[in-house]
Amino acid sequence: MSYKFYQYSKCSGCKKAEKYLEGKGIKFKKIEIREIPPTKTELKKMLSFYNGEIKKLFNTSGIDYRFLNLKEKLPELSKEDAINLLNSNGNLVKRPFLLGSDFGAVGFKEDIYKKIKKGS
Repeated sequence: MSYKFYQYSKCSGCKKAEKYLEGKGIKFKKIEIREIPPTKTELKKMLSFYNGEIKKLFNTSGIDYRFLNLKEKLPELSKEDAINLLNSNGNLVKRPFLLGSDFGAVGFKEDIYKKIKKGS
């Protein structure tokens, strides 16, 4: 099984995650998140790994998040509207965004990545 690894090439967390995956021999397909955001289906699947907590999928420290005043607006958005927003603007998605059939994680935390099953 190969994972989809949505990343931004200038993101230090993405670089650390990529190095970790390569070091563990985990196969992944690298995708530039700003050019090709995750699909709505992928976003919904990732959301299931975060118990429906939509805010976890947002890059809350990003310029676009602040510009759109999402800190105030996000609590009022439906999950479907939030998914549509993430799908339309890769800058809003927390990165790296790693998704496989039985694993999903946003951001890079080594203790979370240790849960990846190499053969999955």
